[in-house]
Amino acid sequence: MSRRPGAGRHESRQPPGREPEAPLAGEGRAAVSEVGLPEQLDLFASPDSGRVGGTPGPRGDRTELERVLQAWMAARWLRPLDLAFATWLGREVPAASPWLLLAAALASHQLGRGHGCLDIGDMLRDPAGVLALPPEDDDTGQGSGAPPHPAVVVGRLSEAAWLAALDCPALVGAPGPGAQPLVRAGTRLYLRRYWRYEQDVREGIARRLALPPAATAGAVWRNWLERLFGEPGQYGDAPDWQRLACALVGRGAFGVITGGPGTGKTTTVVKLLALLQALALAPGGRARPLQIRLAAPTGKAAARLHQSIAQAVSQLPLRNDDPLDAAILAAIPIHVTTLHRLLGSRPDTRRFRHHAGHPLPLDVLVIDEASMVDLERMAAVLDALPLGARLILLGDKDQLASVEAGAVLGELCRRAEQGHYLPETADWLAEVCGEAPGLRWQDEAGRPLDQAVVQLRVSHRFSADSGIGRLARAVNAGDAAGSRAILDEARDDLVVVRLPHELDERHWPALLLHGRSAARPGADDGGAADGYRRYLALMRLHRPGPEATDAAWDAWANQVLRAHAGFQVLCAVRRGPWGVEGLNARIADVLHRHGEIAATQGWYPGRPVLVTRNDYGLGLMNGDIGVTLSRFDPATAEWRLRVAFAASDGGDTVRWVLPSRLNHIETVYALTVHKSQGSEFEHAVLVLPDSPTPILTRELVYTGITRARSRLTLVPPAQAAVWDEAVQRRVQRAGGLVLEG
Repeated sequence: MSRRPGAGRHESRQPPGREPEAPLAGEGRAAVSEVGLPEQLDLFASPDSGRVGGTPGPRGDRTELERVLQAWMAARWLRPLDLAFATWLGREVPAASPWLLLAAALASHQLGRGHGCLDIGDMLRDPAGVLALPPEDDDTGQGSGAPPHPAVVVGRLSEAAWLAALDCPALVGAPGPGAQPLVRAGTRLYLRRYWRYEQDVREGIARRLALPPAATAGAVWRNWLERLFGEPGQYGDAPDWQRLACALVGRGAFGVITGGPGTGKTTTVVKLLALLQALALAPGGRARPLQIRLAAPTGKAAARLHQSIAQAVSQLPLRNDDPLDAAILAAIPIHVTTLHRLLGSRPDTRRFRHHAGHPLPLDVLVIDEASMVDLERMAAVLDALPLGARLILLGDKDQLASVEAGAVLGELCRRAEQGHYLPETADWLAEVCGEAPGLRWQDEAGRPLDQAVVQLRVSHRFSADSGIGRLARAVNAGDAAGSRAILDEARDDLVVVRLPHELDERHWPALLLHGRSAARPGADDGGAADGYRRYLALMRLHRPGPEATDAAWDAWANQVLRAHAGFQVLCAVRRGPWGVEGLNARIADVLHRHGEIAATQGWYPGRPVLVTRNDYGLGLMNGDIGVTLSRFDPATAEWRLRVAFAASDGGDTVRWVLPSRLNHIETVYALTVHKSQGSEFEHAVLVLPDSPTPILTRELVYTGITRARSRLTLVPPAQAAVWDEAVQRRVQRAGGLVLEG
């Protein structure tokens, strides 16, 4: 038998984010490069043959499963990476059950879909839903040439038989130290790397929750909370959740503030930072300000947080003529960086400059848009934090989770709706806040994590009769009928355009060019035009002359970028006429026919582009959006195209990049809802597919709706059943970060 994976090696305990890049997922990937992978992936090659569903033996089913996996990969249901991983395992341990190798391929596939593991039990209960196979863009159909459906294949074994097939000590270890590439925890099968990330995140948070709370006298807390929030009881019998969040998160080394759009997460955290600095600088404190850093997952989210923080700091009820107040204001940072830059990303490697051996020099770290932070990145953050440093997460638990594996914020906030605060927690809040959560949010069996998580529940952005706000709440509650009733109402901030006839040559150009639709006359006449013509007109009419300074060019580019960010078409899927690929082509054609852009292909002024892969050399991150502009080059005395990107820290400087240096970009007149996370648009146009697809979920619809600040144009599925199914389908990511009990 070939060498056992990991033989002669101790379990890797290197901090997350500092492991070398490897060609395949899983802890055993280093061994792959040692033994090599064949050019022809002849999976589980064996002279034996057998029928799928027979008694799983060492080799009897491999020929059939080989054909199945090859067919799934050919149909693009599985990635070549998934097949390669299973191939390597089969070569390393020929005696392994083919069902184990199939499970390994599916576990790798699940990672690609954002799951931390493969849950065998969930898979057997709902194979199509859990595996999302066939995928949403499958075009193989179900004819005679279609691959066998995964539900048929995986359903040939019972759960007990599946788990028995995983009994292979050479490849599958139990939770704990080990070198096997796979880990089984109950019915969950992990690639070891991701099992380790999950443990690191759980242990890192548990260590912070176990630290003693702040020992400052309650009277001091109450005095500062009243200065920052005013007298308690302003909401009558309802608690002031922002005040409670400030107190709860401020007393520990770990805390989460979650809430929907406009609930005041940024306002709350700025007041929290003011409170922490006040306690540090006041007599009896540490006599020096806390070192605070602000971060977000993407450049766009960082820029938006920078603007929000700066505005919130300017509105704090503190006086610059008071020495202590002035010191507090000066100690609240407004600069925001991306997590990659904070940790010190290094090109072409998973390693970061900051880790347990070289921790971040800070006392408090605030991460906004935490729903976008995947399991691996959160593990890296916790590893790089000094133990005594506070970690504060902000985000909307109901948004889509990260594109990469894990739903960290969602799992941490699983019980946030009900509160589960201990009576002693409520008593402490009553002492320092003058108010406390009512009995409906208390629980004598509350857990330590519950005491560090607060959900803000009052939206200050959407009024009670706001169409966007009401629709978001109905969708988030899974109320399909109620949400459809809202779509039938006339609202100034919510316009519904029905597919397909209303999105014709009369309505479509009006919507794209001016942000207006003739589908609902009078419903959207109150605001100025905000379609794509706005940024394109600014680009043409306000362009500086050849003698302009760098500052003038940056100011013009920022004006264009802000105008572009005011209007955005969003969609759920990539393929098809209502996906990114189809819509980008159609939108470019409309703009070209109306004289707004000079071309529809290649590089031209006005082309918006999305960065699809981190480029550390250029300082651009996946998700950054730039606009192609014509700028005068004094060195050549010629007008040349450059792509302008806003500063990642929210500042006024612009990064100008030659188009030829951008290798991983795509045109972005239409943007997927996934890619829009961390962004907000004054007017968003949400186009949903007209047929059922596993990707169309409650979280996706809710996230798309809440990208709109002021106006939403919604293009729902023509069939009510498709809408209802989407609103009622929830994302359930497999993982065990927060276990029941």
